[in-house]
Amino acid sequence: MPTPEEITKHHEPGPDDNPLVGQRPSPAPIRVVPYDDRWPADFERIAAAVRAALRDVALDIEHVGSTSVPGLAAKPTIDIDLTVADPANEASYVPALEGAGFTLVIREPAWHEHRCLRLDGDPGANLHVFAPDCPEVIRHRMFREWLRSHPDDRDLYERAKLAAASETTERGGIVMDYNRHKEPVLRAIYERMFRASGLLR
Repeated sequence: MPTPEEITKHHEPGPDDNPLVGQRPSPAPIRVVPYDDRWPADFERIAAAVRAALRDVALDIEHVGSTSVPGLAAKPTIDIDLTVADPANEASYVPALEGAGFTLVIREPAWHEHRCLRLDGDPGANLHVFAPDCPEVIRHRMFREWLRSHPDDRDLYERAKLAAASETTERGGIVMDYNRHKEPVLRAIYERMFRASGLLR
């Protein structure tokens, strides 16, 4: 089980880190849309395809991110945490997922061996691959439950997302720029959550 220090530590990529697999994405408008009641069913459909492709290799599959929080506006992309025994062993899961329509787009060995595969569609999906007992998976689940039970922070985060989407689109940025714009609000909410849970004092 991860320590409180591991769970509360934010990811700080180095200035020369390049997690992208393939070409850098082209600038495109960032769409943040009102919550869609169909997103839970979309998750179940995509999760079923992942389970069918991986069978016992998929140890756990969780709906995370903004589309997992009722009432929260989000980019129409379903974020999913997939747990496998060893994310570094790409041969054990990437080819099967590619056969199901996913594309490997991010590889971050220094950050919990994180991999991300994208599924295009309406909605699309980001499949985040981590190992068992990964601190980031714990953080994702805690944040989902916090926003579900704290409407003030859910609304604060929504405002930050809408502002970040507008600014990123105006400046011709990409999703990584959008994430940086909303990061201060995101981290403030994380701090409240960690303090309330006793992980920070």
